[in-house]
Amino acid sequence: MSEGGELKRIGGKLVYRGPIASVRMDRFQYPDGSKDIRQVVVHPGAVCMVAHDNQVLYMVRQPREAVEEPALLELPAGKLDVAGETPLECAQRELAEEIGMSAGDWRQLKSFYTSPGFANERVHLFLATELYDTKAEADSDERIEIVEFPLSELDEAIRQCADAKSLVGLLTLKQML
Repeated sequence: MSEGGELKRIGGKLVYRGPIASVRMDRFQYPDGSKDIRQVVVHPGAVCMVAHDNQVLYMVRQPREAVEEPALLELPAGKLDVAGETPLECAQRELAEEIGMSAGDWRQLKSFYTSPGFANERVHLFLATELYDTKAEADSDERIEIVEFPLSELDEAIRQCADAKSLVGLLTLKQML
């Protein structure tokens, strides 16, 4: 961007509303005064948790139909889809739902966009430690297998993972250790 100018959304129209995401046709004005229309996939955002107990890293395998993967290896994660819930509250809820654990210590590591060329989804990455068992009702449509990786096998978890948000989390953890 040139100095003194800013990118501005100057209008838009919702063209599709779905249960996971919506699509808008938005009009933007650029710092040089030019205007253009962009299709934007609107997503409420998500959380992703790097959960470990200093010996075991907790991950999940689940089907991801959009990419025809029957059992994609991922970090526990979830969508910010409860009104008024903060990213930390969502992370706490999702960790309990996905792996049946809570954490005594939470730390936000980073936030990042998944595909800023066409979508506004932002993922909030958390480190969850001091883990303990808890009970939470998992979503009825989820088919999740909990996977325990020894932290000593972090490189193998990275090799097996093809999910971007999980790779960001795993590589951040590797850098921290």
